[in-house]
Amino acid sequence: MKKRILCVLFALAVLAPLLMAGGKSESQSQPKAPSELIPFRLGHLNSTAHLLAFVAQEEGYFKEEGLAAELTQFSSAAELAAGLESNKLDVAFIGSVPAITFQATGHDLTIFGGAMTNGHGYVIKSELVPAGFKEGDVSVFKGRNIASVKNSVQDYELLVLLKNNNFTIGKDVNVVYFNNQTEAYNALQSKEIDAVSVYSPYASRAKSEGYTVVYYCNEKTEFHDQPCCRQVASTAALKANPALFQAAERAFLKAYKFSQENHSKTVDDVNKYIPLARDLVEYEVYGGHSISKPDPDKHATVALKEGVVNFGYTNDYDIDLLYNTAIYKAALDELVKANPNDRIYSELVTHFNQYQ
Repeated sequence: MKKRILCVLFALAVLAPLLMAGGKSESQSQPKAPSELIPFRLGHLNSTAHLLAFVAQEEGYFKEEGLAAELTQFSSAAELAAGLESNKLDVAFIGSVPAITFQATGHDLTIFGGAMTNGHGYVIKSELVPAGFKEGDVSVFKGRNIASVKNSVQDYELLVLLKNNNFTIGKDVNVVYFNNQTEAYNALQSKEIDAVSVYSPYASRAKSEGYTVVYYCNEKTEFHDQPCCRQVASTAALKANPALFQAAERAFLKAYKFSQENHSKTVDDVNKYIPLARDLVEYEVYGGHSISKPDPDKHATVALKEGVVNFGYTNDYDIDLLYNTAIYKAALDELVKANPNDRIYSELVTHFNQYQ
C-alpha cells in the first residue's frame, strides 16, 4: 500500500508542471533564463510607428520567445539595409518604397512582415498658408521649396501628388533632397525651405512648433491604406533560420495585441524610445493617421510596387521572389492554436487570408 501511494505521489510530481503549463494561453509564455536566450538585433527609425518593436521589448515578449533583443535606432533606410547586409542586424523596419527600390536594384533582402501603414505627409510654415486654406490642398506648394528624403515613401507620394495636380518640378515647385528625415526637418528652420516631408511623429512635433499640416497620406485617396515600413531581413538568413524569425514574429503579434488592448501602457512604452511630449506620442499612435500592424499585407505592397515601377521611380522585378508570408502565417497559426477564442488574432487571420 505504501509503495502504491509513493508511486501516485511521484506521478503527480511529474505531471504537475505539465498541467500548469497547459493552462498558459500564449505560445512560448514561459520566459527563458538569460543564458538560454538567443541574440536578436533589430534596427528601427525614430518613429512612433515602430511600436511593435518597442512594446515587444518593454513588455517582455521577445524574452518570452527566447530572444535577447537589442534595439538600435538608425537614421535612414539605407543605413538599415546596410546593417542587414553586413550581418549587424537580423531584422530592420524599412519603408516600403526603399525596400522595393533596394530589391529592384539587386539587394537580396526579403519582406516578411509589416510594421506600419500610412503615417506620413507634409507640413509647411504657417505664414505661407493663405486664408481659407483647407488641409489636403497641395496647391499651397506652388512656388515653394520643399525638403524631402530621396528614396522614401513620402517622396514618392509627393511626386505623385505634384504630377496629379499638374505641377512641374523646377518651374512650379522645387524639391530639395536630404539624406534623412531629421536633416530634412531641421532644414525647415532655414529661410530656403518652406515645407518638408514628415513621418510619424514629425507631424505632431511640427504642429506643436507652429507649423501647418498640408496633408496626411491616409486622407488622400491615392494612398488609402498604403503600406509603409515593412519587416525586412536578409533572404539567406530567413532561409537558414526560419525559427528565429517566427519567434520574433510571435513577439510582434503579441505586441500588436497588447497595443490594441492597453493604450496607456503602449504610449508609455513608445515614449521611452521616442522622447516627445506624451500627448503627442499618444496622438501619433492612436490619432488615426497610421496603424502599426505586423501583417505582411502582400497585396497592398505588390500594388504599391507596381505603382512605383509605372511611375518610373525604380525598375521592374519579380517581387514574389523576395516576399515571404510563411513566417508570419506560421507564427500567427501557433498563437491562434494556443488562443482559439482570441478576437484580435482571429481578425488577423481573416485579414491575412483576404489580402495575401
